[in-house]
Amino acid sequence: MGFFTDAYDLFCISLVTKLLGRIYYHIDGSPTPGSLPPSVSAAVNGVAFCGTLSGQLFFGWLGDKMGRKRVYGMTLMIMVLCSIASGLSFGRSASGVMTTLCFFRFWLGFGIGGDYPLSATIMSEYANKKTRGAFIAAVFAMQGLGILAGGMIAIVVSAAFKNRFQAPPYSADPVGSTVPEADYVWRIVLMFGALPAALTYYSRMKMPETARYTALVAKNAKQAAADMSKVLQTEIEEEQGKVEQIASSNTYGLFSSEFVRRHGKHLIGTTTTWFLLDIAFYSQNLFQKDIFSAIGWIPKAATMNALEEVYRIARAQTLIALCGTVPGYWFTVGLIDVIGRFTIQILGFAMMTVFMLGLAIPYHHWTTPGNQIGFVIMYGFTFFFANFGPNSTTFIVPAEIFPARLRSTCHGISAATGKLGAIIGSFGFLYLAQNPNPAKADHGYPAGIGVRNSLFLLAGCNLLGLLCTFFVPESNGKSLEEISGENEGKDDIAGNNRTMPV
Repeated sequence: MGFFTDAYDLFCISLVTKLLGRIYYHIDGSPTPGSLPPSVSAAVNGVAFCGTLSGQLFFGWLGDKMGRKRVYGMTLMIMVLCSIASGLSFGRSASGVMTTLCFFRFWLGFGIGGDYPLSATIMSEYANKKTRGAFIAAVFAMQGLGILAGGMIAIVVSAAFKNRFQAPPYSADPVGSTVPEADYVWRIVLMFGALPAALTYYSRMKMPETARYTALVAKNAKQAAADMSKVLQTEIEEEQGKVEQIASSNTYGLFSSEFVRRHGKHLIGTTTTWFLLDIAFYSQNLFQKDIFSAIGWIPKAATMNALEEVYRIARAQTLIALCGTVPGYWFTVGLIDVIGRFTIQILGFAMMTVFMLGLAIPYHHWTTPGNQIGFVIMYGFTFFFANFGPNSTTFIVPAEIFPARLRSTCHGISAATGKLGAIIGSFGFLYLAQNPNPAKADHGYPAGIGVRNSLFLLAGCNLLGLLCTFFVPESNGKSLEEISGENEGKDDIAGNNRTMPV
């Protein structure tokens, strides 16, 4: 549920940015509805990712220092409070409202950032090696349901307001097309993210600390055995001697030559693949509405009122999530422990490259009337193979291949590098996708390279991601200690049917 909330909070902003432009940046006499200025749009879309990057590094490090459980509740409370605060953004001017919105979304992203390394690490340390991939993938798959829920909430809220407050299209009445009550719509959509997070807080606080952290980092085998006995509902005997043997023989730090020798290549692999994937993935997700408008699947803004536009955008993004995004995640859950992480990641990057090129090469064909549905189907397949591919595996693998005392930190570093890619994708695509003809670019934007050339660029990122995957080891079917090398020269105390060395 934490990841359900993460995805809802990160992606729901893309559903309402057009509405924010109409409400706060209307220009009298303009033939097109108001839109967020370039700098404001970039900030509103990207500031949460800046917070997420910071949170991943900070909470990833803190999770290895203070324990997974103690930090886990902090991230959730930040998410609850900042979701509500985002919807209550105040100010007497447009810049005032946007400034407070960006402030609270930064801290919302900070809390979300902590959820990445902690959720992945907790799940990997609880699961056994035969089903570990499916369990971690199932946590991440909730991101798809969160994206889907965001679209559905926006559809319900916008439809309810649209039916209650009738308004003419912008071309008929520029001022009257945006009813004053529309200001409540975006606030309700943003604030709804607090609900699932708040409902999860009690359950999260009742979770015991992971036994691997308690044993291998805190070096308390007795407490680890007691915690796992509760979880598995069976009696487990402590093995303090073996725990101390492993813990004392693996004391190298993150910046040591020993870490570089053992895991340097792995960290390069997890960071580069996540970075390249997120450039493409977040560009696609955040700017679906712009791509759909460019190909004519969503009517021109001037032909709709403000609430109708929100409804149309939400409906289009929900359809993509339902048909492409969500199935991709659950295909990964079902197959990752069968065919392995490496194969899924290679396949995903390869197919994303193919479908991006399939969109870009005949792009002018897709924009002609009658061909938009073909474009949407192809576009949906890029989402399917992102999620039945690197978007899932880049989250899973860093939680498996690093030693226990550095696991959360290394996952945080990998995830933060990914969010750097998301920032580049969200800021860069906003400008690059603008029409090369300055007269046809959105108001206030310089000419870009166009959607077609932007798709070529994203295809190149996917191809590079495929090549960088060869730095990442296959972790399927191995215990965490075996993968990380923590039990080198010793008996494999994780065992086939054991979830934890105790």
